[in-house]
Amino acid sequence: MSDSLIVLNKDSDTVSYIDPETGETTAVVETDFNPHEVVISPDGSKSFVTCSLGNALNVIDNDTHEVTERFEHDLFDFPHGVAIRESANELWLVSTYSSQVFIFDIDTVELLETFPTYQDKSHMVTLSPDESRAYFTNIGSDNVTVVDCEERAIVADPPVGEEPEGIGVDPDTGDILVANQEDGMLSVLDPVSLEQSNRALLGETPIRVVLSPDGRYAFVPNRESNDVSVIDTEHVRNGEQRPWEIARIPVGIWPGGTVFDPDGTNAYVANNKTNDVSVLNVESFTEIERFDTELHPDGIAYLSR
Repeated sequence: MSDSLIVLNKDSDTVSYIDPETGETTAVVETDFNPHEVVISPDGSKSFVTCSLGNALNVIDNDTHEVTERFEHDLFDFPHGVAIRESANELWLVSTYSSQVFIFDIDTVELLETFPTYQDKSHMVTLSPDESRAYFTNIGSDNVTVVDCEERAIVADPPVGEEPEGIGVDPDTGDILVANQEDGMLSVLDPVSLEQSNRALLGETPIRVVLSPDGRYAFVPNRESNDVSVIDTEHVRNGEQRPWEIARIPVGIWPGGTVFDPDGTNAYVANNKTNDVSVLNVESFTEIERFDTELHPDGIAYLSR
């Protein structure tokens, strides 16, 4: 079987499977209302899709292209960010307006635990390289909640910039990179002290932070400047190594979900308002192609076969 881009179309209530080589749509799956974010199970068999306005988690079989399971909960209120904690066979999900964290068994989709962040609009989640900690961006609280994954205990809520949304972790250093929508800045948190070690300028309304497989670059889509900031995580400035923007790549209108292919050759960016996916060459920092999709594509994942 060939690789696929899994693209969530928020206004079509569908998921498109797209060939990353040709741009051909090979399958379309109907979901609940407003699919937003997606992660793939470690074995590649399932996709977990948060349908934010439908207040549901959909599980899609990646071979049959069918929704096989559907999960709802009284505390779901715009379920959004998702991450796979592979070492524990867990799916972590955060619901924005209830600021509740949900932990599921990947195989059975059994709910193992739920707890609040006690912050305002907890939106995205990512994990430390060793998967011992989870990090949640809180749009309304201007901070990041740090959780001990084994203890299910909140460690700290370090402040960042204004309206943080996107978050990623450098796989080598463990640095926590946060895109702040309102002030257009990248905040970098030290993973030990959890203090801000650096800030860098981004574009207008940055909403995601996605690290390349080797950790060298972070791509940050800027929603209202219609481009992608390229952050060099090994950039040396004033004699100090710190993440820094080295390029901006023009893409479509309202770029959002971003993903790299497994070897880091290309990145793919879902453009919400031009209904397409930009293909970016990582070596040249240029857009080389666009793939058509359905209405308002956003969440995106790469299924490697």
